[in-house]
Amino acid sequence: MKATALLKQQHKEVSALFKEAEGSADGRTRRRLMQDIAKHLEVHTTIEEEIFYPALEEAATQEKTCDMLREAFEEHHVVKLVLAELPTVDPAADTFKAKMVVLKELVEHHVEEEHDEMFPWAEKHLEKDDLDALGARMEERAASLLGEAPKARKRA
Repeated sequence: MKATALLKQQHKEVSALFKEAEGSADGRTRRRLMQDIAKHLEVHTTIEEEIFYPALEEAATQEKTCDMLREAFEEHHVVKLVLAELPTVDPAADTFKAKMVVLKELVEHHVEEEHDEMFPWAEKHLEKDDLDALGARMEERAASLLGEAPKARKRA
């Protein structure tokens, strides 16, 4: 799977979890969904930071592109800060709900920038084979982070 397609798929999965969490009134369900969101985001940010962003940085020739990547790293940092606080908050409390809203908004902003700026840049400046190879590496890394066996690759 192409790297950008994999990341878009992960964005959809996290978005669905946020929607489910918004509709939940039960504290235990909110906590479980928050943990699912946190795990998905941990895997997602790791494969972006370890594999995708460095590949873009290597291909970048303009300062604007480097700025975009630095901003993406900082957005990840802020998301991680909010995620670190959530386990200490009672999931039935209004504070928990507020932190989840902030987290969702941070993630939505980040996703929008990736979809509108970063992914089109990547698809313009990287070869299709390179995007496919990055996607394969990212899938393997995600599987290892989740403790899963890597998916078998399709033969051409």
